[in-house]
Amino acid sequence: MNDATRQEWIVDEDGAGERLDRVLARLQGSLSRSRLQALIRDGQVTLDGAPVLDPNRKVPGGARLALTVPPPAPAEPAGEAMALAVVHEDEDVIVIDKPAGLVVHPAAGHDSGTLVNALIAHCGESLSGIGGVKRPGIVHRLDKDTSGLLVVAKNDLAHQALAAQFADHGRTGPLERAYLAIAWGVPGRRRGTVEAALARSTHNREKIVVVGEDRGRYAITHYEVLEDLPPAQPLASLVRCELETGRTHQIRVHMAHLGHPLLGDAAYGSGFKTKANRLSAEAREALSTLSRQALHAAVLGFEHPRSGKLLRFESPLPPDMAALLMALRGGV
Repeated sequence: MNDATRQEWIVDEDGAGERLDRVLARLQGSLSRSRLQALIRDGQVTLDGAPVLDPNRKVPGGARLALTVPPPAPAEPAGEAMALAVVHEDEDVIVIDKPAGLVVHPAAGHDSGTLVNALIAHCGESLSGIGGVKRPGIVHRLDKDTSGLLVVAKNDLAHQALAAQFADHGRTGPLERAYLAIAWGVPGRRRGTVEAALARSTHNREKIVVVGEDRGRYAITHYEVLEDLPPAQPLASLVRCELETGRTHQIRVHMAHLGHPLLGDAAYGSGFKTKANRLSAEAREALSTLSRQALHAAVLGFEHPRSGKLLRFESPLPPDMAALLMALRGGV
């Protein structure tokens, strides 16, 4: 969208007496309500030819309503050409298989070289503007050192629809997110649920901790042990985790709370470092090569924001985690 676009409608009787922003949201169909409210306040909406600046203004039936949408502002931050593993892409969404080590969003200490920088360069003109800016719409994130599947919106319509699905976390909608993790030890219950509130540590702001329900954000993780590693005398396990909420470091903290932190997790599994001495030489080498938490976003399913079609993607374990899994299967 390089030029301003103008749309006009005649308000039908269904919209008579309704708030301006609600009428526009119904008629326009693709921009978020917050974006439409901003456009109203910027004087981009007219009613019978006169600008209207109040989103709460009641609209009479039969009135002529016009909306001008300016071209999106240039993307910030700047785009940076990087190789991306694109699993799926269309006019509304792009699904990426993110490698470990790639930060999703610019932040303090990571103002370049992020997935957002790469997407701005990759998507180019197909980013039609979210909130009036040519930028990808991030609706969920993966930790820097977690690999796997991530979906990003390319326009306001997709951003709004995907955000609603991720807010629901699959409780009533089609969203599906499953992770594969390699954890120390084997949970006593092969299948279970961790329900523990999370908050940022008051001692170390880089870490998340389990707290009382009155102090933290509600968090639920469902897990299932898929495999004992090695089978005869297990020192670790392959675990499938599904999120019912999406908190920072949620799986890593919840598994550590169970007493089974992830292999390679320096933040939440440091107390288990000596357990590596009990691994085979091959497994110790594979763990050293991993140099990150053994966590991979393996399954992602959602409803396409425009077509309503259910999309589901699977990502195999990346080479570093696959090598660790094979070495752990080999025994001690």
